[in-house]
Amino acid sequence: MNETIKNIVTRRSVKKYQDKAVPTELVEEIVKAGTFAPSGMNKQSAIIIAVTNKEMRDRLSRINLDIVTGRGLKTSSGHSDPFYGAPVVLVVLAKKEIGTRVYDGSLVMENMMIAAHSLGLGSCWIHRAKETFETEEGKQILRELGIPDEYEGIGNCIVGYAADDALKPQVARKDDYIKWVK
Repeated sequence: MNETIKNIVTRRSVKKYQDKAVPTELVEEIVKAGTFAPSGMNKQSAIIIAVTNKEMRDRLSRINLDIVTGRGLKTSSGHSDPFYGAPVVLVVLAKKEIGTRVYDGSLVMENMMIAAHSLGLGSCWIHRAKETFETEEGKQILRELGIPDEYEGIGNCIVGYAADDALKPQVARKDDYIKWVK
């Protein structure tokens, strides 16, 4: 099997991480892969905020959790950290004015998740980036980072070394996934 396809097929969402920092060089490779995602009319509407600073990572996690609990929900595992202990959060935002922003940002997210897997790291898409940066604190974070409010949150790609017991077996693909027209 082709190595790229193998990485796509074997990648899993990881929801438990080792307490181990990810080398900056690996994070740089992952975000670079994100910047090469296709985008509508090549407008490259997305930007990536690479968060390795623990204080900022924890701040984003708290806002995300507040959104979940404010809706009366729990994280999927009942976890108090929606980022499951991952040390890196790659926040994808895209320009609100671009009609393809959600698609553009989603492709950036996918490229980064596949890149992380190819480098031996775990990843997972965590939702509520849009809601995070609609809060007053989220808007303040963007101002602190010098990011204009013309951007909307698309997703949070968490990255780290998967805990030994974090990987689950592949779930079979549904029988009617593909409809052929020959």
